[in-house]
Amino acid sequence: MDGKKEKIRLYIADTEEEIASYFSSSEEFDLVGKSSQGEEVVKQVEALNPDLLVMEVMLSGMDGFKVLENLKGDMGEKLPKVIFVSHLSHSGFISKAMKEGASYFMVKPVMPQNLQERIHDVLKEKTDDEDNRIDKQLDEKISNIFISIGIPAHIKGYQFLREAVKLAVEEPEIIGSITKRLYPTIAEKFETSSSKVERGMRHAIEVAWNRGKIENINSLFGLKIYSSNEKPTNGELIALIADKMIMEG
Repeated sequence: MDGKKEKIRLYIADTEEEIASYFSSSEEFDLVGKSSQGEEVVKQVEALNPDLLVMEVMLSGMDGFKVLENLKGDMGEKLPKVIFVSHLSHSGFISKAMKEGASYFMVKPVMPQNLQERIHDVLKEKTDDEDNRIDKQLDEKISNIFISIGIPAHIKGYQFLREAVKLAVEEPEIIGSITKRLYPTIAEKFETSSSKVERGMRHAIEVAWNRGKIENINSLFGLKIYSSNEKPTNGELIALIADKMIMEG
């Protein structure tokens, strides 16, 4: 054995060259193919059997959802992991992508470096044990809810809120001790202070509401919970999303 790490076999179904250029020059990835023609994507992915498919929703001839439907029917267990990247940011598209079996949905513009991180997150499932796979699935569900309601992944509050929801799913009663237990637990993990955790979460919620994505949270939960003139507290949003995760199993 030569000790070399096996490259990640990647297929890109998109019209934008920046992403393909980035991964074609990476020593960690093997860009096995690319196309923006839906029918061609189906044929090539079935033939090439990549580890992961990065795909735009809007493709020529056949959209990304139809491509995924065809691949699921033809490839079965051999279906690669799928990450959608698209300018279409409505919660309905994101929900449909996840329902169809995608592992992640990223709203454009997408930095190739951020996409690379998500690819690692998605592929890590293959080597995790069952508990870790469940944890990763929860991460993905929470992340996609955050994306749909307008909480950007690059701010600290995003990470704090995601960890808070996971803790609340594992131990629902922790919501009753948000200042005494929840904030300190998260602060310890991220090597920061409870006050910075609280402020980071509050800032993330402010950003989401300023982006005007209020209709998405109401759509996600099937109720008119909030209006543009009101926004949830940290604890309310954490509890709301955690309850949804628990109800969905």
